Amino acid sequence: MTEQDATQPAWADRLRRERQARGWSQADAVAAMRTFSDVALPDGLKDQWKRWERGRNRPDEFYRPLIAATLGTVVESIFGEDRAPRLPTTDDLMIIRSGMDTHELVQRIRQSSVNDNTLDALGFTVEQMCCDYASAEPHALITQSREWLTNVTQILDQRLSLPQHRDALDAAGWLTLLIGCLEYDTGQTRAAESTRVAALQLGEEADNAAVIAWAHEMRAWFALTHGRYREVIQAAQAGQDAAPGRSVAVQLLGQEAKAWARMGNHRHVTRALEKGRVLLDSLPYPERPDNHFVVDPDKFDFYAMDCYRLIGDDKLAEMHATEIIRKTMSPDGTSQSPMRTAEARLTLAVVAARDGELDQALALADEALSIDRRSRPSLLMIGSELDDALRKRYPTESRATDFRATLVAATA
Repeated sequence: MTEQDATQPAWADRLRRERQARGWSQADAVAAMRTFSDVALPDGLKDQWKRWERGRNRPDEFYRPLIAATLGTVVESIFGEDRAPRLPTTDDLMIIRSGMDTHELVQRIRQSSVNDNTLDALGFTVEQMCCDYASAEPHALITQSREWLTNVTQILDQRLSLPQHRDALDAAGWLTLLIGCLEYDTGQTRAAESTRVAALQLGEEADNAAVIAWAHEMRAWFALTHGRYREVIQAAQAGQDAAPGRSVAVQLLGQEAKAWARMGNHRHVTRALEKGRVLLDSLPYPERPDNHFVVDPDKFDFYAMDCYRLIGDDKLAEMHATEIIRKTMSPDGTSQSPMRTAEARLTLAVVAARDGELDQALALADEALSIDRRSRPSLLMIGSELDDALRKRYPTESRATDFRATLVAATA
């Protein structure tokens, strides 16, 4: 892991680290840019690249997409602007956006005073719970989500216009998806699958392509963590067919790439990642990138990290893991996305194990397994890869062979 030069912009440091991870000289980087460009590039581009890496000047609107394509990522991941702070609570958002707080919303639902404003407030509430997914205590959020699903059921029993009925079904679909994800994170595998099927049915009833596609994405995720890689590809492609051109299709392509990587098909990995990259680069920056059911630009590097680790490109896997940890850390040292941070640390642990750095690998693994907010199946999947790497490199070292027991205990 290399430290960032505090005098450089983050994007300039990223360009240097991306180049070095590939073993490129600056001339190699320029040559790669020419390969990816559809037009002739000017002479003297090597000197320009040097200025970019030093942070002397920022690439313009022509070069930023070209650089991102050359490095296999999206523009916003490298050159993203500072964003406004997120609004922290459901009531803050609801008062600003609908003029009512949670208590008033519940009272209106109980009194059958449902109108368009009530449904808008309900939508804001559901959206905020989806944004809480990454950091909230999962059992508490399951309980909260089920309570709101009961409220939505009460609304659906009332006399509604067709658009209002559809809005209520949409809210029920997103809540059901959220509950299913949380159930799977906490090891409730059978319940999660039943919930996923219910979400798929709600999406079909509401004709909501995004909910349908996310239900397929959940199937792909479940299959991936259980080693059913061909099912992953089948589910991912079904989801892409249901919602082509949408944000969810990027995540579906990411799951497809992960499956191809685990099957050893590097060509298909590259193709799936490139399709996802091009699509994500074409989409506007999301209003709520913290929503679990929105693919933010930084998540693309998360997919790529997984694939690079699996195909044995340790330098790129390490670079992406380091970048993920940097971007998810708050100034107070806490992670805004604990599950991404945990998988990034496990990736660094795998790289360390392969490099013969046992102490570092075990220390990084301990940090990853100590993070409270976790997805048990995903953590077990990545942790098992570390266990394999440790056993292969240190077959007679007790600290390495004992890691499996530590992993099982942490994900029980």
